[in-house]
Amino acid sequence: MNLNKVSVDDINVAGKKVLVRCDFNVPLKEGVITNDNRITAALPTIKKLIEQGGKVILCSHLGKPKNGPEEKFSLAPVAVRLSELLGQDVVFANDDEVVGENAKKAVAEMKDGDVVLLQNTRFRKEETKNLEPFSSELASLAEVFVMDAFGSAHRAHCSTAGVTEHIKDTAVGYLMQKEIAFLGNAVEEPVRPFVAILGGAKVADKLNVINNLLEKCDTLIIGGGMAYTFIKAQGGSVGTSLVDDTKIDYCLEMINKAKEMGKELLLPVDAMTVKDFPDPIDAPIEVTPCAANEIPADIMGLDIGPKTQELYANAVKNAKTVVWNGPMGVFENPSLAEGTIAVAKALAETEATTIIGGGDSAAAVINLGFADKMSHISTGGGASLEYLEGKVLPGVAVIANK
Repeated sequence: MNLNKVSVDDINVAGKKVLVRCDFNVPLKEGVITNDNRITAALPTIKKLIEQGGKVILCSHLGKPKNGPEEKFSLAPVAVRLSELLGQDVVFANDDEVVGENAKKAVAEMKDGDVVLLQNTRFRKEETKNLEPFSSELASLAEVFVMDAFGSAHRAHCSTAGVTEHIKDTAVGYLMQKEIAFLGNAVEEPVRPFVAILGGAKVADKLNVINNLLEKCDTLIIGGGMAYTFIKAQGGSVGTSLVDDTKIDYCLEMINKAKEMGKELLLPVDAMTVKDFPDPIDAPIEVTPCAANEIPADIMGLDIGPKTQELYANAVKNAKTVVWNGPMGVFENPSLAEGTIAVAKALAETEATTIIGGGDSAAAVINLGFADKMSHISTGGGASLEYLEGKVLPGVAVIANK
């Protein structure tokens, strides 16, 4: 994996029109942005291009418009918030066809350092299929393309990949550069010992990640709902816990692969269990051992137990690199969040480089108040998973190498 991409620090955009693909896919409630993290994350790149005297044209998708333009998915609120954060006017080019009369006019009138925001790229049906003529229309607005939307880098769309067939000067923004440096280097050139922690509900979602990380890491820790399929594969009884019976053989294969490779594969030794979930929400929670045939037939495991929390916390103590993707239990329920909190705490206290691989684990770390203690929290859920699988992301591949 070539991580040596041309970045915004390597180019000079003075007087040039720069198309920047950002991730402005922010949550909206009745037209109001409820969380602007993704907008603030894009500011360093945008400011750098403004300071250099570039004409900065921003584009992004928002939500999943089904049949072309939908008012509720307009990027208008993002333009307003961006203007406030940048302290300068951001012109919103409101065209249902994205590159329409408003966009062309706004771009034609730009002075160096000006900022224009285009309408939601998914208002065009071609976007998600990476089809013409949308790619060349987008490209016609600019002379330089900067990719800074890691959350969309695993998709080959017009605005993430197609435009680069028509714009030869390309670079990654600061956000992309950071993601590539942390996630890419963690997996390809980790400082050891390297501990990987995988959670979440289903084994099926993480098949390739488990396999790829097992080859790269020294210790692989499994938690969350998918742990029960591993426990069952070893002959344990897991009661009514979540199990994917079609993946039993795969789990067994991974357990044996770890043994053969001399890797440590850690599974829960106890679980927080309930009889009924989630009704009532305050159902009594008990600790049940689960290393062997120990979870009774009518009981469900929903979080890792205290002994497992201690086991996992000890495993990261002397690590130098830790990657974590997926919670340890049903962390949205405060009484079933202890396993996830214990892991977050252990990561907060270690000297290691700690990388949180997007999605639910990122949400958990942020919600539980441990964000500032982590080296890096990925902005992409699907993209970071595919990166951890060892896949080449289209939105990274299309950018010029140094």
